[in-house]
Amino acid sequence: MAEKFRMSVRYNVMPKSKEFVSSSDESSSDIEEPKKKKAKQEKKEKEPKKKAEEPPKKKAASAAKGPNGDYSFQIANKRFVTVSEFRGKVMVGIREFYDADGELRPGKKGISLPLDQWRQLKNQMDDIEQAISDLS
Repeated sequence: MAEKFRMSVRYNVMPKSKEFVSSSDESSSDIEEPKKKKAKQEKKEKEPKKKAEEPPKKKAASAAKGPNGDYSFQIANKRFVTVSEFRGKVMVGIREFYDADGELRPGKKGISLPLDQWRQLKNQMDDIEQAISDLS
């Protein structure tokens, strides 16, 4: 049984070079040359990812229209309200931005409301103002 094990191990060992190794003692003229590898195709350059929300470059009192057709309104130093389209639906987003290498980028603190939820919020604005007055 030990001989069978040695025999099976002998045939399962991978050759160290890319030459074809046969199990019989054939002449070296029958050795197949390894195939040449195909040259890798250049990877296509990836397009830069679209930003869902893009803040305006300058501080403005009115809406600033971004390159994607989104509207941005600055409400604090690094906080913006944006009106944008996502998957065919109009969204109103309130988001905090952070400074990365001199460029403002959207942070994870924020919310995007679909149009129906935005309208519901607007309809409850008087009640919200009254609650704020009561607590102030």
